[in-house]
Amino acid sequence: MQEIAAFIRRPAMDAFVNRTPFSPNPLQTKDELSKFLKELLDPLAAHTSPGGARIHLGYTGTHFDDDAAQLEGFSRPIWGLAALLGGGGEYEGTKRWVDGFTNGSDPQSNEFWGNMRDKDQRMVECSAIGFSIAVAKEKLWDPLSPEAKANFEDWLGGMNDKEMPNTNWLWFRVFANLGLSKAGSQRFDAKRMKADLDHLDTFYIGGGWSRDGPEGVIQLDYYSSSFAIQFAQLAYSKIAQKEDPERCEEYRNRARAFALDFVHYFDEEGRAIPFGRSMTYRFAMSSFWGALAFADVELPAPLTWGVVKGLQLRNIRYWAKQAGAYASDGTLTIGFCYPNHNITENYNSPGSPYWCCKSFVTLAVPETHPFWTSTEEAYPLELRDTVKVLNYPLHIMSNLGGHTFLLSSGQQCSYPVKQSAAKYGKLAYSSAFGYSVPVGNLTLEEIGGDNTLALSDDGGETWKCRRATKEARIEGGKWLRSMWYPWNDVEVETWLVPPQKETPLWHVRVHRIKTGRALSSAEGGFAIYGQREDGRALEPSTDEDFGTHERAGEGRAASKAGVSGIVDIGSGERKGRALRTDANTNLIVPRAVLPTLMQEHKASDRGFWLVTAVFAEPSSGGREGAKPGWTAQWNVRPKVPKEISANIMRAYTGR
Repeated sequence: MQEIAAFIRRPAMDAFVNRTPFSPNPLQTKDELSKFLKELLDPLAAHTSPGGARIHLGYTGTHFDDDAAQLEGFSRPIWGLAALLGGGGEYEGTKRWVDGFTNGSDPQSNEFWGNMRDKDQRMVECSAIGFSIAVAKEKLWDPLSPEAKANFEDWLGGMNDKEMPNTNWLWFRVFANLGLSKAGSQRFDAKRMKADLDHLDTFYIGGGWSRDGPEGVIQLDYYSSSFAIQFAQLAYSKIAQKEDPERCEEYRNRARAFALDFVHYFDEEGRAIPFGRSMTYRFAMSSFWGALAFADVELPAPLTWGVVKGLQLRNIRYWAKQAGAYASDGTLTIGFCYPNHNITENYNSPGSPYWCCKSFVTLAVPETHPFWTSTEEAYPLELRDTVKVLNYPLHIMSNLGGHTFLLSSGQQCSYPVKQSAAKYGKLAYSSAFGYSVPVGNLTLEEIGGDNTLALSDDGGETWKCRRATKEARIEGGKWLRSMWYPWNDVEVETWLVPPQKETPLWHVRVHRIKTGRALSSAEGGFAIYGQREDGRALEPSTDEDFGTHERAGEGRAASKAGVSGIVDIGSGERKGRALRTDANTNLIVPRAVLPTLMQEHKASDRGFWLVTAVFAEPSSGGREGAKPGWTAQWNVRPKVPKEISANIMRAYTGR
C-alpha cells in the first residue's frame, strides 16, 4: 500500500518541482512568442545597474574581467529586444537599454564598459549591439543625444584597429560596422568590413558548411550554424542586400544547401542534438530556422514554411518547459536542462545563456510573412526513419526507430576547451539522451563515459577517452572509420556503423586495439534517466519493467526516459554493467545510469578486437518509457558488415 501511495503522490510532486516561472503560453503565434521574450526580459530589471549599462546575474568567474561579463548580461538579451522592436513590437523596459547605451559607452560614467583591447570579450558583445542599430535604429539609436551617439560610435568603432581571433569572431566586427553604417556614422569602416567578410568566406568548404576557422580546423558545430556563421550570413544577407547583393545571394544559397543537412539534427519532439561547446546557449540552436525567415530565403523541398515554423517553435516550446533552465525569478541558469557548471567553458558568465535570444529573430518578421501565416507542420514524413551521411562535418545522422542521434569521428576543438573530449570526441550524440561530461578524472563513475571507449593503463585509477581523432573518413558512404592514439604505444582503429532497417534501434562499433601495455577498457552506451517510477534509484528488473539488467556481455537500463543497452557481439567476454554515474555528469538528467562493457587486456602488438552493439529507444509523444514490445527488437542483434568482418578475419588468419 505504501508503494501505491507513493505512485499516486509522484505526479503531484513532479508538477510542484518542475514548474517554470512563466505564465501558460502555447507559443504558436507571434504575439505569444513576444510574450515569452518579455517574460525573459522582465526579470533582468532587478539585476540592472542604475544607469542601465550593466546586468549582474551572479558571481561565477570567466577568463575575462567582470566588467565584460556584466556587458555580456546587458548585450545578449538585445538579440531578442531588437527583433521585437524592429518588427513593430513594443517593450516598456526598452529605456533600460537606451540608457545603457549612453552610460556604457561614456568614458566618464561609472558604468563605462571599458575600451576594447586585442581579442577582447567586449568584441563578442558588439554583434548584438550592431544588429540592434541595424534593425531597430528608430527605437534604440535615434533617442540618444548627440553626445551619447558620439561616445557610442567611438566605443563601437574602437574594435576596427584591434586584433581578433581567426574564427567566427570576425562576424562580430562585421555586425559592429553594419550598425555603424546604418547609423550613418563616420566610424563605419567599409574597407575593414569587406576584408573581414572576404576572410570569413575562406572558411567555407562546400555544401552550405563553413568551418569555425582557417584551413586545418575540423570544427563544424553549432557555431557553423545557429550560434554564429549561418545566422550571421543570413542576417547580413537581409541587412546588406542593397549594398552587397552578390554576396547576400551567395549566403542565401549556402543556407538552402545547409538546411537540408541541418534538419537532421532535430527530432520530432523539437529537441536538437547536443554536440560541441556552448550548450548553455540552449534554444539558440534553432535560431537558424528563424533566420531563414528573416532573410526571406526561398526554401528547398521538402522544407516548407510550415515545417520551418515547426522546427523553430517546437524547440522553443521544449525549452520553455525545462524548469531547470531558469532560476525561480525567471533568469536563465548556467547549464543545460538543469543548472550544471560541469558542462561550461571558461567563457560562460551568468549572462552567457542569453545568446538564446537569437531565436527570437522571427519577431522582426511581419505577421504577413509565410512563416507566421503558414500552419505549423510536423517533422517531414520523408525525413523520418532515415539515415543520412553528412560528409562535411563527418557525421552520420539517424532517426530510424524514432531515435534521433549522430555518429561522429574527426571533429575536435581547434584550441583547448574544457571537456573537449566529451563535447567532440564521443562516438555518438543523442537528442533524447544528450551527452555526459566528467566531474572528476579517477573512477568510471566520475568520467561520464557514455558513447566512448575509455582506456586505463593503471588498473582503472585514471581513464583516457578519445579527443584527438585522426585519419577520420566516411567509407563508401556507409560508415565512419578513424584512428586514435591515446599513448605512444597504443593505437585504436574504430568503425562506426549506423542502424539498418532490419535492426533500427541498434548501431555497431568495431575497435581494433594494438597496445604495448596492459589496458582496462570500458565502453559506454547512451546514459539514461536512472530512477524508478517512485523516484528511487533503478534496481535489477526483468522483461520490460523499469530497472537494470546485467549479465556477461550485456548491460541495460529502462526508465521513463526509454531504454538503453549495450552488448558484446564479438567474443562476448566483456562484463556487462548498468553503471550509476556520478550526479550531474549528463546534460539532460542529473541522475543517470550508463550501460557499460568492461574488460582487462594484455599487451598485444598483433592487437585485439572489440565488437559492440548499442541499443536505444527514447520515450516519445508524452509516453513514459519505450514502446511496449521493445524486447523483441532487443533480441534481434545487428550484423557486422561483411567488409569489416573480413578485416577481422584477415587480422586473425593472415588471409
